[in-house]
Amino acid sequence: MTPPQHGAPKGSGPGGRVEIGDIRAKLGELAGEVDDTTAKAKPIMTYVAVGGAVALVVLAFALGRRKGRRSSTWVEVRRL
Repeated sequence: MTPPQHGAPKGSGPGGRVEIGDIRAKLGELAGEVDDTTAKAKPIMTYVAVGGAVALVVLAFALGRRKGRRSSTWVEVRRL
């Protein structure tokens, strides 16, 4: 077996081999960092999403009102 190269990952297994536990531990560290980052961004994203939804509803209401006023037709009925 060849010795580990300089800069190669070293695990906790025999001869410095990387074991499945090492991989799981590293993935757990990375997941923790990602969870911390997303936890900080969640409130901001919630406010942006709610604001966008409200703006969309107001815009649809305003455009619908304008369309209704512009194309309304008056019909006059006369008796002869």
